[in-house]
Amino acid sequence: MTKLNSWIVAFRLRTLPLAISSILMGSFLAIKSGSYNWVVIILAIVTTLFLQILSNLANDYGDGMRGTDNDERLGPMRTIQSGEITPKKMRFGIIVFVVLSLISGIWLIVESLGANWDTSLLFFVLGIFAIAAAIKYTVGKNAYGYSGMGDFFVFLFFGLLAVVGTYYLISHNLSWQILLPASTMGLFSTGVLNLNNMRDMKNDARSGKNTLALSLGYQKSKKYHYIIIILGMIFALIYSGLNYASPWQFIFIITFPIFIKDLIIISGISDKSKLDPFLKKLAFSTLIFTLLFGMGLLLS
Repeated sequence: MTKLNSWIVAFRLRTLPLAISSILMGSFLAIKSGSYNWVVIILAIVTTLFLQILSNLANDYGDGMRGTDNDERLGPMRTIQSGEITPKKMRFGIIVFVVLSLISGIWLIVESLGANWDTSLLFFVLGIFAIAAAIKYTVGKNAYGYSGMGDFFVFLFFGLLAVVGTYYLISHNLSWQILLPASTMGLFSTGVLNLNNMRDMKNDARSGKNTLALSLGYQKSKKYHYIIIILGMIFALIYSGLNYASPWQFIFIITFPIFIKDLIIISGISDKSKLDPFLKKLAFSTLIFTLLFGMGLLLS
């Protein structure tokens, strides 16, 4: 039971709603366009959960082996750091979730695209890139999380690729306007990463982890955070305005006071350890926003 609890801790369950949100957004947009395939939607969610857990395990391993996760870190203790899971067992766990991601991802592609080999190959390659990105964030000599590229890849994979990819796999169609809510999801997800990196700035500096937040400094990172969250809200408003059908489409606005209130509180925080609760809050606020956005689409 203790070992099971350790693995559950390593999975970082609080990050999973954020991953699901992007798939739900793409699914809602596809259903609104007149297309739906419940098997594809479920497989997309399962695949994304596997990839997110893979990323979390790889992050635990990479930061643990580099010594970035240490007693000076302000966030929750990780399982490699605490010794609850050995590096060997963590490597095995990473391999297991690579395999699960591949199986689920291939099943998703076949279920959606069938014998459309060209497009299937494209999505397979994107899937391989997603697996590689999940691992290479902190693992390996050239881990991109240590060179300030984490924000870009989170925006790309949690926003553009997750939303647009899900939309296409369900509808077999594309629209440039989908990039607006896709960008919203990418920006909110990047906000979670930025809060994480703001919290850990001092320890990251000692450990040689050069995040964007560290490069900007604490005060500029706050301003960057305000910008990406507000831009995310604006993109959602623009999409709904361009595709207006009824006032229901704007029901997601009731989540805006939550985002804005948190931004105001964050602006006054000087003790970086107090940022930690806002990671979970932003992740769950994003999920609520997505559900309301989807509800508005389906009711309009």
